[in-house]
Amino acid sequence: MSEIHYGRGYVYSIQYHLVWCVKYRHDVLYGQVDIDVKQFLKQIADDNNIKIMEIESDKNHIHLLIECTPQHYIPSIVKAFKGVSARLLFKKHPELKQLLWGEHLWNPCYFVATVSENTEEQIRKYIQNQKKKRGESVCYNIGLINLESILIKNKKY
Repeated sequence: MSEIHYGRGYVYSIQYHLVWCVKYRHDVLYGQVDIDVKQFLKQIADDNNIKIMEIESDKNHIHLLIECTPQHYIPSIVKAFKGVSARLLFKKHPELKQLLWGEHLWNPCYFVATVSENTEEQIRKYIQNQKKKRGESVCYNIGLINLESILIKNKKY
């Protein structure tokens, strides 16, 4: 279960699944390069107040499950991950430059999806039932977090 976090004026639980590929789908993410890219990405995440919950690669692409704050902007996160990791990998492994001409490690595209414990159908039912059962928590019946009770319980808002 993902954690609920509290900010100044908001409560959140935000996770993203990120995937991007090596330029030209070259198989370079193995051995020490694979170890180094994961280490670099973890450091970049720490430097940007982002939590990597899971990370794995498969020779020519990488998957990350990250958790961040509402203030984080996904394109900026991806730019930091890809740009800094490429620079550090080319510095530590100059042989990659010969394979990837133009000094571009990563394909410019990426995939991002929000991640939740709740399915789309659960959320649809929760939204549709908002006015049907006042005073009773419909969300417990479908497995959603009761945000109203969290807000009231913590008296922060």
